[in-house]
Amino acid sequence: MSGDKEQEYRKLFLEEANQQFEELNRLFINLEKEPENKKPQQAIFRIIHTLKGNAMAMGFDGVGQLAHVMEDVMGAARESKLQLDADIIESLFKSLDKLGALIQSIESGKKVSFLGIKTKLEILLKNTVKDTTGESSSPVPDVDEGSESTDNEEGIAFTDFIQIPVKKMDELMNLVGLLSIERDRLMATEGNENQQRDLGGMKRIISDLQYSILKVRMVPVDFLFNKFHRIVRDAAKMEEKLVELELLGTDVEIDRNILRIISDSMIHLTRNAVSHGIEKPETRRAVNKDEKGKIILEAEQRKDTVLIRVKDNGAGIDTQAIRKKLVERKLVSEKDAGTIGEQEVMMQIFRPGFSNADKVTSLSGRGVGMDVVKKAVESIGGQVNLHSKLGEGTTIELFLPSSLALKSVLTFEQDARQYAVPLSFTDSVKALQKRDIRKIGNGLVMEYQDETIPVVFMQPILGANDLSQENFHQKMFDYFSGLEEDRSLSLIILVFIDRYIALVVDQLLNRNDIIEKPLPKPLNNINLFSGASILGSGSVCPVLDVGAINNYVFNQISRKE
Repeated sequence: MSGDKEQEYRKLFLEEANQQFEELNRLFINLEKEPENKKPQQAIFRIIHTLKGNAMAMGFDGVGQLAHVMEDVMGAARESKLQLDADIIESLFKSLDKLGALIQSIESGKKVSFLGIKTKLEILLKNTVKDTTGESSSPVPDVDEGSESTDNEEGIAFTDFIQIPVKKMDELMNLVGLLSIERDRLMATEGNENQQRDLGGMKRIISDLQYSILKVRMVPVDFLFNKFHRIVRDAAKMEEKLVELELLGTDVEIDRNILRIISDSMIHLTRNAVSHGIEKPETRRAVNKDEKGKIILEAEQRKDTVLIRVKDNGAGIDTQAIRKKLVERKLVSEKDAGTIGEQEVMMQIFRPGFSNADKVTSLSGRGVGMDVVKKAVESIGGQVNLHSKLGEGTTIELFLPSSLALKSVLTFEQDARQYAVPLSFTDSVKALQKRDIRKIGNGLVMEYQDETIPVVFMQPILGANDLSQENFHQKMFDYFSGLEEDRSLSLIILVFIDRYIALVVDQLLNRNDIIEKPLPKPLNNINLFSGASILGSGSVCPVLDVGAINNYVFNQISRKE
């Protein structure tokens, strides 16, 4: 076998083995709940048997040997020769962890010791399995399948799916992006009626191609959610709590790259729900709650946004305790702590270094995590929100773009240059007069849907480059004061974490679907933009970072108050 072929088969084995490992984790969770249920027993036996055969064929002896003894145990269980008690199931979980480590070691080259758990399973099997005479029997031998499935012989089955590296999909998307730019350039040139008709046809074909490739990049959130059965089980065991996991909306699709980026955040949020949220069984019983807590992972499609909720029915967030921690750590004064609103107090858990844990455990209390969650979500143009009621539970919401490749935007013009703002953060557009905006302190506000919301002008924002400048709000007010009193203004109403901002621009343009790219160095250090796209004219169109603008404006308001 050539080196290239060997590498190809190696990758295919690892892809399939990792999928099998994840499925085994899910099945073992079900088996632990119902040890006598033959359905998960059969499924586990079948998957391990396949994994063992593939590993032996590829020469991965460690995986093959451990899978072999696990297969023997499951074979004995499905034939009712062995009763799966708590000790055996725990040993099977440990052997599954070793199996996963052995699979990973194929790629990393790291040495993994597995003989201890392999020997333990062999001894358990030998001591537990009894034949009809009551004497100990040897481990269950391999079944010679060739001697059996002959009266009903089947042909070779092929899957309807092919595996494509994500990198190749990204390359295709880049090429389609370049094609789209060329399409827009040609559409902007003058031509006769026939040429324009032909270009219109090409535009439709390119758009269809763009969305088709985009769909290939999408995967159901089930791809991520199913990993959490084991995570919740292990966290609950460590915390000595009873917790069940419920998955909802698992068929909602999202860009695979987004799942990869938020996976660590999801792990932290879920473990946090077990550690901070769900109470001990005796505590829950004392307040007339079911001793078993529940965590729900839910996905919901909202136009170009996917909303993921991590919900628990635990103790909820004690805002008074948070106020106390803020004062203790000198993050706010005692006087200011009493004036902060309830929602704003709860959002303080996302501050860097903040932790409300009373003690440090392997799951919580290190003062890291929630701020990293917020940064990870906002790095891809998403936002985080939080709802909680003391004694009833907490819900954390992640608003995520459904795709990183294609973004729906509203374009506008400022100082004769085009910019874009994501439609997912755009609530509406309005035309007002200068007199409709008034000043409060050093800030500017307007009325919108019976609320008073802050107003910012794009021109001084562009002049600032760095939104952390202390005198930025003064520049904003100076610009506003210099406008003619009868000046008509075009506004984009932005919404981020249920907070509204009115952005004043020179001219509103139109809606577009763009492929956003990261800004090159050193422009990537400007916190005003999340990225940029290329227009049909060949010019660069920066995309506003709505989260950065929102955070700055409301931090300025808090500072002034």
